Amino acid sequence: MFQKGMLELMAIGTVETFYMSLGSTALAYVIGLPLGLVMVVTDPGGIKPMPKLNKFLGVFINLLRSVPFLILLMAVMPFTRAMVGTTIGATAMIPPLVISAFPFVARMVESSVKEVDAGVVEAAQSMGASTSQIILKVLLPEAKPSLLTGAAIATTTILGYSAMAGIVGGGGLGSIAINYGYYRRQTDILWVMVIFLSLIVQLFQSIGEKAARRVDKRIR
Repeated sequence: MFQKGMLELMAIGTVETFYMSLGSTALAYVIGLPLGLVMVVTDPGGIKPMPKLNKFLGVFINLLRSVPFLILLMAVMPFTRAMVGTTIGATAMIPPLVISAFPFVARMVESSVKEVDAGVVEAAQSMGASTSQIILKVLLPEAKPSLLTGAAIATTTILGYSAMAGIVGGGGLGSIAINYGYYRRQTDILWVMVIFLSLIVQLFQSIGEKAARRVDKRIR
């Protein structure tokens, strides 16, 4: 486990794990954040009710969320190959990770924004604020602590997906755990990877919680 070659492999795997997790989380939020906001705005009790659009988006999100990640990973391999030119390696795992994660992110955003006090929104509307102003200056700032906590949860969830991607050559610490720890029956490597992945989860969660506390006006 602690030979030079394995330590170098572990260092590369750590970099790949951070690359897959953080890169996929960022891209998932590029899609999931506006989608979650649209879900809130078009809700029957939202700022701009559009029940049909809201229902369509809800069904679409739920369908994607219901597909197990490993099945989705294999199903989108042609798309992945078209996007990045390969289906193995850390970069090849980002498209399926994003496709799997953005519906989850959208629901997290929707849940966080719906926690905002309706009275604050009504006050903004009574002062003539537009929909975009309410979103940017009321909903997002008020929901920021919950959004940051949700981002930490989303990142750790994607980290878990990236570890599972190692079963199809995805790279990262998950790949080391599967290829060296499981297939070669080297349980010391397997457990070291498990512990290391757990520490990374704790790191992401701790950063998210500290950031949420820092911006939470309720605890000042």
